[in-house]
Amino acid sequence: MAEKRIFSGIQPTGRKHLGNYIGAIRQYVEGQDRGEAIYCIVDLHAITVPQDSAELRERLYDTTAILIAAGLDPDRCILFRQSDIREHTELCWLLGTVTAWGDLNRMHQFKEKAEQQRELVSAGLFFYPVLQAADVLAYRATEVPVGDDQRQHIELMRDIAERFNARYGEQLVVPEGRYPEVGARIMNLQDPETRMSTTYGSEQGTVYILDPADAVRKKIRSAVTDSGTEVRRGPDKAGITNLIEVLSVVRDTPPDGLEREFKGQGYGDFKAAVAEAVVEYLGPVRERYEELRPDEAAIEDTLAAGAEKARAIAAGTLADVRRAIGIGAPG
Repeated sequence: MAEKRIFSGIQPTGRKHLGNYIGAIRQYVEGQDRGEAIYCIVDLHAITVPQDSAELRERLYDTTAILIAAGLDPDRCILFRQSDIREHTELCWLLGTVTAWGDLNRMHQFKEKAEQQRELVSAGLFFYPVLQAADVLAYRATEVPVGDDQRQHIELMRDIAERFNARYGEQLVVPEGRYPEVGARIMNLQDPETRMSTTYGSEQGTVYILDPADAVRKKIRSAVTDSGTEVRRGPDKAGITNLIEVLSVVRDTPPDGLEREFKGQGYGDFKAAVAEAVVEYLGPVRERYEELRPDEAAIEDTLAAGAEKARAIAAGTLADVRRAIGIGAPG
């Protein structure tokens, strides 16, 4: 195995937004230079809540095209569709036998998502973190780049791997989470106490990767701030703090440097600068996406090639796990 093996997954549902880009996709691209990078579009996770089947497939193609447009190179990483690798679901069941029900019952995201489901809270939604653990542990990944909201799931994943190894011997690698130091939680522009999301929060407060430039400018210029005028971070300035975090990532400039740069300037000038920087940041991705997205056959070819590489790794892990547990034919 490579010295560092990086794995992360992204849902194909919803339109991808600036929070996704800064919190996760940007890390994926950077990971290609740090080790063996494996990235999965997790369509099995998506169906833990109701989905329209045709729309799910469309969103999967959208997500794949965005990832490649953002800089993922299928020749330098493994990019594949989760449902193409059956080892994920088999390992999920096997890991479920060493996962505590109480641990799953304490998952914050389960509670949040369960509240949104009026008709049926599925067992799949409850078991979601175990499948997420299987996604990573099947590849014996050493590192998982994720947004800050996934910390609890990463800790559970580590606990599951340690419990499995304690029972069956050292079969699984205990991975480390990797979280962005700046921009780990990009907040909704209209409600800066709520993270940017396609599920929660307002449309006007969510900057989508594929938004036209004028829409990006309008959303950022109308971002909620506070009654003051000072461009600085602070617990009483959630909106401005969020915009400073965004600009810090987009410009690759420390937040305190931005505070010095905009000292004495008003919110209007600051928001205009953030808006132009984000437009410039997302522009090339949107243009490349428009080139890639129409060719769905090419997208399928990319996913199939990635699945072949992924399967070769996951099958080896499952063979070792099955042998250690004592299930299946001896071999």
